[in-house]
Amino acid sequence: MSDNPRLFEIFLDVQRGLPRQGPGSDESTIKALSLCAGLTDKPSVLDIGCGPGMQTIALAKALNGNIAALDLFQEYLNELKESAVREGVLERIDIRTGDMSALPFEAGSFDLIWAEGAAYIMGFKNALETWKPLLSPGGFIALSELVWLGPDPPAEVYEFFQGEYPAMKDVNSNIDTIRESGYEPLGHFTLPDADWWDNYYTPLEAKLPALYEKYAGDDEALSVVDMTVKEIEMRRRFPDWYGYEFFVCRAVN
Repeated sequence: MSDNPRLFEIFLDVQRGLPRQGPGSDESTIKALSLCAGLTDKPSVLDIGCGPGMQTIALAKALNGNIAALDLFQEYLNELKESAVREGVLERIDIRTGDMSALPFEAGSFDLIWAEGAAYIMGFKNALETWKPLLSPGGFIALSELVWLGPDPPAEVYEFFQGEYPAMKDVNSNIDTIRESGYEPLGHFTLPDADWWDNYYTPLEAKLPALYEKYAGDDEALSVVDMTVKEIEMRRRFPDWYGYEFFVCRAVN
């Protein structure tokens, strides 16, 4: 979709105004943070692909350190700034526009790197390896990744993700990748089904009638909306076969 600027703009329109740009919750963010045993009292944190920053705010409230929150889209960062002002944590969040594949930070700058639902853009292994030099010695990384939850998924859901995310693997394969990339796995858990619906699919589904009305007669735009409907339907029908897994690990130096 990124090869077609108009289709990508329509995709952004579909996603516009949502609390999150993917599955997750404050509860899961804090649960993952609790697995970072030994994290310094005032950590330097980098939140990559932060989107509108629901998890950024949760981290800012839970930690005493400073957070650099980076995303490619200024619109999301504007939402994050408004939320940070409202929640009284703006002074500890450095909001930056940037590309996760070319991060403007010096080596060893961060005690903790955070990436909820964003690593797939670069590829899980590539993201782990590319971001590792930014960690301080023994630094932590916490990231969520779409995974298969069981072998031999039904053909319909398998074929759907072969089109949407063919690189998707199972949990154990991702743990192997973590080790191969120079990290010690500390823990992992599957996001609960509510994390898909409460702050993502339910508000997204509520937007669909207005989007169909807005793009009536525009087959190109409607194809994006139709794909969103199909994605939600896959989740409704096959929740036991795939999910987001939150992995927390520590750099091995």
